[in-house]
Amino acid sequence: MTKTAFITGATSGIGEATAYEFAKQGLRLVLCGRRLNRLETIKEALERLTDVHILNFDVRDKQATQEAIAGLPEAFKHIDILINNAGNAHGLDPIQEGNTEDWEAMMDINVKGLLYVSKAIIPQMTARKSGQIINIGSSAGKEVYPKGNVYCASKHAVLAITEGMRIDLNPYGIKVGAVNPGMVETEFSKVRFKGGTQANTVYSGFEALKAKDVAEVIYFAVSRPPHVNIADVLMFCTAQANSVTVLKES
Repeated sequence: MTKTAFITGATSGIGEATAYEFAKQGLRLVLCGRRLNRLETIKEALERLTDVHILNFDVRDKQATQEAIAGLPEAFKHIDILINNAGNAHGLDPIQEGNTEDWEAMMDINVKGLLYVSKAIIPQMTARKSGQIINIGSSAGKEVYPKGNVYCASKHAVLAITEGMRIDLNPYGIKVGAVNPGMVETEFSKVRFKGGTQANTVYSGFEALKAKDVAEVIYFAVSRPPHVNIADVLMFCTAQANSVTVLKES
């Protein structure tokens, strides 16, 4: 039976690349995002490969999240794989200068949004005693770097939630893991720096990870045999040794 994968944050970056990778492998898709026009474009492209359903909602909205998932058509209700990818970073400021709106956006999407989506889908997995959840974390969830404070806190929370899920869902045979990339050349920096000139320099002088690189690792995790769970992956580009050590061309 063809498995169905539910991907949040599917309109760009890692989420979009994962949708393409999964479609190429024949998985049925439920793609979620806030930009309806992007969802429709991706759906049109991927329907040549697989069945696709789109959901246009914001994971920060608990009621909208619950209603969207509860209202899935019959052919897409059975979720085998959940990819909690939706996330964001805002600002790079020392804690004393941080913008509280930026803090709220990061905690609401990266932590609460992940929980709202998971809460809406996990009960069907526990009822069936099968399923797989992959939470997209970050190397920022492994170590704290200067001015990363709240963003790093949100990604540390993702790893703690992942480990808690894996323990709580173990009796039901549900696989739970996290994929934690370092620097990935996506819209990430444009969002973090609100489109400022600093965003254009983040990936200069070295070859960062591409969204496709991360998507391939995610597919590797979901394609393992039933007795194998990829619990935790930390991945960097070759030039990156940790959050602050990056070899750049002089």
